[in-house]
Amino acid sequence: MTQPTKGLTAPHPFGQKINQQQLTETFNQCRQWEDRYRQLILLAKKLPALSDNLKQQDIEISGCENRVWLGYQLMPNGYLHFYGDSEGRIVKGLLAVILTAVEGKTPKQVSETNLLALFHQLGLEQQLSGSRLNGVKSLIHTVQNAAKHYTKD
Repeated sequence: MTQPTKGLTAPHPFGQKINQQQLTETFNQCRQWEDRYRQLILLAKKLPALSDNLKQQDIEISGCENRVWLGYQLMPNGYLHFYGDSEGRIVKGLLAVILTAVEGKTPKQVSETNLLALFHQLGLEQQLSGSRLNGVKSLIHTVQNAAKHYTKD
């Protein structure tokens, strides 16, 4: 299980300047897979690269086509901060979709978020290869475990 990395913050616009409603509106305008693919690449460009010192083995996710890192930390205000990166543009765009849905939420809110439904709503789930979908599920699993780690009964 990925452990929180204390004292590290890798700011990004997802969940704040780029929210889930904007993402849905943008992807709903896409008529073909190529348009969605292009949007994923644009999202990837907006996700700042993690510095090498943040690309630690303990936050590297297995089960993805490309190397991908996803870390998190509980902020003093009780909200989760997620940060990540990938060597692949599409995977990085898929990661950005996830960050948009979970960034700045409480662990309880994150645990109640159906991320796979978001990918379906955006028209992405049905277009992903089996191995890429498995990678997305690995990312979702990491997010859900982070929320579970901090959820109090």
